[in-house]
Amino acid sequence: MISRAERTVLGEWWWTVDRLLLGALAALMVTGIVLALAASPPIAARLGIADPFHFVNRQVIFLIPALAVLIGTSFLSPRALRRLSLVLFLVFLAMLFATLVLGAEVKGSRRWITLAGMTIQPSEFLKPSFVIIAAWLFSESVRRPEMPGQVLAFGLLGVVITPLVLQPDFGQTMLVSLVWGSLFFLAGLRIVWVVGLGGVGAFGLFAAYTMVPHVTQRIDRFLNPDSGDTYQIDLAIDSFLHGGWFGQGPGEGTFKRILPDGHTDFIFAVAGEEFGALLCLMLVGLFAFIVLRALSHAMENEDPFIRFAVSGLAMLFGLQSAINMMVNLHLMPAKGMTLPFVSYGGSSLLSLAYGMGMLIALTRRRPKSATLAELERLGTRLGAKPA
Repeated sequence: MISRAERTVLGEWWWTVDRLLLGALAALMVTGIVLALAASPPIAARLGIADPFHFVNRQVIFLIPALAVLIGTSFLSPRALRRLSLVLFLVFLAMLFATLVLGAEVKGSRRWITLAGMTIQPSEFLKPSFVIIAAWLFSESVRRPEMPGQVLAFGLLGVVITPLVLQPDFGQTMLVSLVWGSLFFLAGLRIVWVVGLGGVGAFGLFAAYTMVPHVTQRIDRFLNPDSGDTYQIDLAIDSFLHGGWFGQGPGEGTFKRILPDGHTDFIFAVAGEEFGALLCLMLVGLFAFIVLRALSHAMENEDPFIRFAVSGLAMLFGLQSAINMMVNLHLMPAKGMTLPFVSYGGSSLLSLAYGMGMLIALTRRRPKSATLAELERLGTRLGAKPA
């Protein structure tokens, strides 16, 4: 056990970190391995992979560097996080544009790029850095109104969503835009901006629906299931119905054997069939706990940057979780989005570890620094001239 009196880097980290938040993230990771054991063997068999636990083993292998990234990032100071985010943002933004030329086309989209034998989805790694930089720009606009922070934030959003739309990846575009809009709201946007941005968003959705065939098909299938193939969604709904409250038991699921993306986008449906609605509700509770606890930290912090950054990272995590679960339950059109720390996927796991590591770093307990106004009042009481 680490003593409070121990003045080491590890000791200081342990007693200042939010251990409940850390424990909730660890619980999600363990749940991801358990559900990978349930969902991935049928996928491996369908793909002709001899090892039935191929995806489980890879998930565990990815989890080791993910834990290192999460813990390592949580040691950083807010200033170090800003610098790291800027560097990684530029690197992955360049890779995001490179996918438009060098990326392999999968289901009509170019979202992945292969480097040194590894397949990487740059947009996954770009999102956490984007949130930190947007939070810094909005916080500077609050601190120093003369700085064009909001104008630069608009430019930042445009630079990010342009390659996402060109890939096309409208799911990530919507997620990034929603988080950015939430940060703009926290920064005190005027009602005219609410109306204007809402109109731009509605126009963008209408344009995507009318001009992009696969978006048209997904929305039409959601509104009218008879208009197209709803095979995977139907299987997901049947999985929940078959599982009931308590599930069929570990390894006893049947729909997972034919569910195409049961180990990735539709792992929540596998959880519903084998472990029942109770486990699904527990998962929802874990995601809600992480988001609400992070937002409570943000409310208590007086630093605008930390307040915006923590809120943005929490909303990024919460919205991605909600979108995945809503798609599984057929509450919104299908999106290619993983369930954080639960779905199989190396890029997703590492990028989420990076984002949550920053969240833990920013929510660590730190001594409050005196503000300029407090220093001036103190100087006045001591008979000194304010600086």
